[in-house]
Amino acid sequence: MSLSSRRRRISTALAVAILGLFVGGCGSGDGGSDSVRTVNGQVYDLSPEQATRVHADKVDAIAALVPQAIRDRGTLIVTGAATSAPPLRFHATDDRTIVGSEVDFATLFADILGLKVDLRAADWTQNFVKVDSGEVDAFISNVTVTEERKEKYDFATYRLDNLALEVPNGANWTYTDRKSLAGKKIGVQSGTNQEQVLVSWNEANIAAGLPKIDITYYQQSTDYYLALASGRLDGLLGPNPAAQYHSATAGQTKVVATFSGAGDALQAEIGVLTRKDNGLVGAFQKAVQYAIDHGTYQKVIDRWGLKSEVVQQSRINPPGLPKPKP
Repeated sequence: MSLSSRRRRISTALAVAILGLFVGGCGSGDGGSDSVRTVNGQVYDLSPEQATRVHADKVDAIAALVPQAIRDRGTLIVTGAATSAPPLRFHATDDRTIVGSEVDFATLFADILGLKVDLRAADWTQNFVKVDSGEVDAFISNVTVTEERKEKYDFATYRLDNLALEVPNGANWTYTDRKSLAGKKIGVQSGTNQEQVLVSWNEANIAAGLPKIDITYYQQSTDYYLALASGRLDGLLGPNPAAQYHSATAGQTKVVATFSGAGDALQAEIGVLTRKDNGLVGAFQKAVQYAIDHGTYQKVIDRWGLKSEVVQQSRINPPGLPKPKP
């Protein structure tokens, strides 16, 4: 077993053990022996079987919008982050099966399109390469709509994009605004919109004569959490669902602020990312909207505790996070 695999298994085991202290465990009526209940009553199914996953029937009129070559193949090839964090995309208790809200959304949309989902995983930046080459049909893994990405890709939105600042429970500083981060060591994942937001805050702080933010990068989500717990990080800026899940289950950190993934400019959105010339974005938008209108979308939202991320309308290529300044 690799070091990263051992860390993932340890992280899951610790979460289950810590939760047992809060809620005294949970029985099969809460989703099976592999399920985890957070302190606020939300149940997360961590089992590889995913017996409670939400499905839908094929909708012929929407399925007809899928390019013929993909219909003939019968599968929808979807890639996503290999090392994301619960509840978005993560390894089940068998340490092999990828589960989470983004897997459920991919499966649901594929159902409506009359296709069997073929899940793939890669490092964050490699997922864009796989879309570019045509190796995969879509990238569904908490991908934010940005103006820069829209130059090469199309988006069909399905969630709001909110970020959270997570700090150790014993933090001796208070967050008020971006100026509070001056001189602090803040973790963020490279190549993400949260990195872009954090960099812009740092630039604004420096322009105002404040100390720079010590922006710190790790390879694995478990590394970030270990750094937070040990005090080697003052804070972590990441996806709000992951921060809420981790703070509730591990009991070592707290969320002190949430933000739009586009910063102060607008409310960011998460979308299904496809290559501009592969003809899929219209089908995805119709599939997402159908799921919203017929209740299956809400079931996925409820299953993973994402009520703060709900959208009422799927949009194609809405305004996104502005381009970084030259």
